[in-house]
Amino acid sequence: MTATTSSVGTPVARWERPAHLGLLLLTAILYIWNIGVSGWANSFYSAAVQAGSVNWEAFFYGSSDAGNSITVDKPPASLWIMELSVRAFGLSSWSILVPEAILGVITVALVYNIVRRHYSAPTALLAGGVLATTPVAALMFRYNNPDALLLLLLTLATYLTLRGIESGRMRWVIWAGVAVGFGFLTKQLQAFLILPALAGVYLALAPVPIRKRFGHLLAALGAVIVSAGWWVVIVTLVPANLRPYVGGSQTNSFLDLTFGYNGFGRLTGNEAGSVTVGGGPPSPSAATGVLRLFASDVGGQIAWLIPAALVVLVAAVVLTRGAARTDPRRATLVLFAAWFAVTAVAFSFMAGIFHPYYTVALAPPVAGLVAIGGSLLWSARDRLWVRAVAAVTVLGTVAWASVLVSWAGTWAPLLEVLVVAVGIVAAVLLLLPKEGRALGAATIALTLASGLLAPTAYSVQTVSTSHTGAIVSAGPPVGAAGFGGFGRGGGGRGGGGAAGLLEASNVSTALASLLGQNASSYTWVAAAIRSNNAAGYQLAVQAPVMPIGGFNGTDPSPTLAQFQADVAAGRIHYFIAGGTGPSSGGSNVAEAIATWVAANFTAQTVDGVILYDLTSP
Repeated sequence: MTATTSSVGTPVARWERPAHLGLLLLTAILYIWNIGVSGWANSFYSAAVQAGSVNWEAFFYGSSDAGNSITVDKPPASLWIMELSVRAFGLSSWSILVPEAILGVITVALVYNIVRRHYSAPTALLAGGVLATTPVAALMFRYNNPDALLLLLLTLATYLTLRGIESGRMRWVIWAGVAVGFGFLTKQLQAFLILPALAGVYLALAPVPIRKRFGHLLAALGAVIVSAGWWVVIVTLVPANLRPYVGGSQTNSFLDLTFGYNGFGRLTGNEAGSVTVGGGPPSPSAATGVLRLFASDVGGQIAWLIPAALVVLVAAVVLTRGAARTDPRRATLVLFAAWFAVTAVAFSFMAGIFHPYYTVALAPPVAGLVAIGGSLLWSARDRLWVRAVAAVTVLGTVAWASVLVSWAGTWAPLLEVLVVAVGIVAAVLLLLPKEGRALGAATIALTLASGLLAPTAYSVQTVSTSHTGAIVSAGPPVGAAGFGGFGRGGGGRGGGGAAGLLEASNVSTALASLLGQNASSYTWVAAAIRSNNAAGYQLAVQAPVMPIGGFNGTDPSPTLAQFQADVAAGRIHYFIAGGTGPSSGGSNVAEAIATWVAANFTAQTVDGVILYDLTSP
């Protein structure tokens, strides 16, 4: 029995809306439960949130400190949401991280709505459920990196583009351009990876003449430029001495940051001032190539259903080959496929810094492909070849899941056996001709269990574990195994590295108390080399700490002369020693400042930390 109809006229069963709300509620529970276990999570961004919550200039520019010495190495859009939360509810792990979880719930809702417009409610529920239980999504929607907001905006742009393909109305693609533009203000050029997919699919499938399609896309491009460019223009036009230094650049230029360190440098590996291993050039996390997404340090994040998604995509294309060019059902499938393809190729072959958590950008298209392709196969199961494809897909999925689980060692020894056993039974049932309702329900349940059980277990492990630092991974630790993967450790926590590089420094109560004395008398209560090193002290004292050299300690901020002038003017109280290390090019100003301080001030040690009182030469 139906109670109403959807926005495109498809029947809506009475159970659908409660089921939809149930999906969102379960997603919220998964993402919010135990969220405080990660503390400040990525302290680099948490310190910037603290700064922006007390200083509007730091808010606008995305400064690392309320003294506005330097910005983080990204645009500030993702920080704005967390900073407004902190202004409303006070500084805490929860006020920083809960907004990220809410972004995750909204993203799941968007994926549901994208699929539901032209497919059944079960298909939409499956798409939302696959996204919600993808391990890297369960990680990043509980973390304060920019990826949560970026993914929501890219998913929104996809939804709006599909609305434009349905109607042929320009306003939808203009709003899609606005979403991508704000994605740029979240994580720069990564937001533009989706543009070829959006533009190409709209150009191919929109139900208007080709000239209008080009015109609509030009208007959308204008929307991208305006929504991304207004902030860039302000930062570029404001004189350098009236704003903080642009962190991550070597020239105090946001354009340099965009096209260099955070842009083409990520593709080519030519990233001046980047983190190095053993003093050499920056290294990606796993060897580049078509198998990178299946390496041991990446596969458990996203790859559980990628093989299944690719197989059912091919089958779905065959099943829909007679559809009209403008068929919105096929357009949805094609756009998910294009989004996945462009992003997967970029991630697989980028030679610069690549972290496994970047793959969260693949989670919505994988979820959409699995749900839509799977539903089309189920609807056509009266054909023998379709049943055979479905059975083989399930067997391949559980075989691959058993490999991923085995790489985690003794984490869940029975899970591998259970997944394979359920998958075998599901494959046998899928080979049967059309069956009665009870057997059909059992087949669906076992098929879903075989595909979702292992990644859901990974996600549950993820939300149960503390994650901190600049580099984090979902799921249990894995060894170096499989397709050139480097492995990872720490029970899903952040990657290795000395305190002050990838992790914030631990600050004792005595040291925090010392730094906090007469804090209001100084612009910065202390200065420390590298942003993460400074972040630990800033969060402990909740007063500005100057991060010399930015994230890697290699930005020429401040210069030695600027630092000496700040010291002479009494703007900095303490200098905290440590934090220097190898880099790939970039400025050596941090070492010069450390040398000057050591030569002109007296060292003291508090709880193992060497510091200098810059007011007492």
